[in-house]
Amino acid sequence: MPARPRKQTPTPTPKASTGQRGPSVARVTEISATSPRSLDAAVKAGIQRANETLRHVSSVWVKEQQVNLDDGKVLNYQVNMLVTFVLE
Repeated sequence: MPARPRKQTPTPTPKASTGQRGPSVARVTEISATSPRSLDAAVKAGIQRANETLRHVSSVWVKEQQVNLDDGKVLNYQVNMLVTFVLE
């Protein structure tokens, strides 16, 4: 028995400026940030610095976190983060 042809879905036509963006391309870069106060403060410092340097930062993923010690006392808190930003 021959296969029946598939019903084709019509291709949508682009709408005139509705405020929706088309496809976007993003880039991911890894940064490291430290703070003497807390891991949360290190994350906030990293986000602040990323926003000063990069445009269109859309997300941050904390990849690693660690506490650096000196003679058993906390020296600083460090986070390694993946920062995603949308290219223009």
